Amino acid sequence: MRKRIVALTLAAALLAISLFGLPLAVAVTKYYRDDERTDLERVATSAALSIAGELTAPAPAIQLPDTESDISLAVYAPDGRRLAGSGPVTADDVVIRSRGKGPARGDADGSLIFAIPVSDNGALVGVVRAATSRGEFYLRTGLTWLAMLGLAVAALALTWLVARRMAARLAHPLEELSRAARRLGEGDFTVRTRPAGVSEIDSVGSSLDSTAQRIGEMIDRERAFSANASHQLRTPLSGLRLQLEAALDAPDADARAALRDGIDTADRLERTITDLLALARGTGRSPGETADLTALLAEVEQGWLGLLAAQDRHLRITADNAPPPRASAAAIRQILVVLLDNAVAHGQGTVTVTARDAGHALAVDVSDEGSGIDPEFDPFARRREPATGRGIGLALARSLAEAEGGRLWLSRPVPPTFTLLLPVD
Repeated sequence: MRKRIVALTLAAALLAISLFGLPLAVAVTKYYRDDERTDLERVATSAALSIAGELTAPAPAIQLPDTESDISLAVYAPDGRRLAGSGPVTADDVVIRSRGKGPARGDADGSLIFAIPVSDNGALVGVVRAATSRGEFYLRTGLTWLAMLGLAVAALALTWLVARRMAARLAHPLEELSRAARRLGEGDFTVRTRPAGVSEIDSVGSSLDSTAQRIGEMIDRERAFSANASHQLRTPLSGLRLQLEAALDAPDADARAALRDGIDTADRLERTITDLLALARGTGRSPGETADLTALLAEVEQGWLGLLAAQDRHLRITADNAPPPRASAAAIRQILVVLLDNAVAHGQGTVTVTARDAGHALAVDVSDEGSGIDPEFDPFARRREPATGRGIGLALARSLAEAEGGRLWLSRPVPPTFTLLLPVD
């Protein structure tokens, strides 16, 4: 690309120099030719004036004036004889034309010639001939053309230097964009471009950065979905398994009721998968949407009451004039699933879910009657040790709460109580 930019710039400069230089060279040639002829006319006219009286004398003794070194003068009689000066012995074609038609000019034997007749009372008494070698004209013209060629070469050299600088300035950010696009294609979504100072290139770089960020966020969400789906699906699957095992262990039980419960659990599984996909793709909530808190708490009771009852534990849900939160129902549902799963797996006794007005915010407390959590232990740290099992789910729940503009923290270690705080209208 750099070579193409330099080549095109040089081509444009060469075309501009040619379009300007060639007519100028022709004009210079014409100017020097006209200047030589003007000098010849001046010298010849001056000589004709100075010797006019001498040509009318009976025995003329012609004394030609001194001239520039490159101009020669000669005087011819009306019959064509050379009377004085340096020139052909007899009149040439230019002198002959001058005798009948007035001043004449022409080229002969590599010389520029000018002839002017000299008259006395209307009678031709002689012809003054001035001549100069064309070599002087060629020398002046050649030197001027050489100077113009040197200037053209200097201009092209300067253009080459400027073109290289401009090509580097344009090509370097484009090469960086190419490398960034290649890294993006190879899966590096952290790639970012640096401002180049060229608005068009910076616009492309900004678009590439935005694309990389969006793709990276999408991939991160998809990875989060893959990493957390198993954790979020484990509890409803466990409940479904317990229901089916209970139906098998009690052959006299109502099979339709067991199937109905299994279908309800499968529906919750499907809803969980839908929620996780919506959250992973960032489509969980429309702007300004509020969640139906009553429906969410009813789902909690329906989904967890039987699971706790199977462990001889109880579920208590209270809502003291709790306002509807301005948050995604899918996010709240999954946060509560994590907190209740944590209470079922690691807590003891009754699990209490309390929704309350926290002053321009909704607070949801989830607690149990377990022995508590060590204050130095961070339950939200991501860890995969099977001994705790908290890290993945609670870290996910906190990230979901923060994404909705809320907070999730361990408000009381003993008995363990987690508080979810969400904005309200």
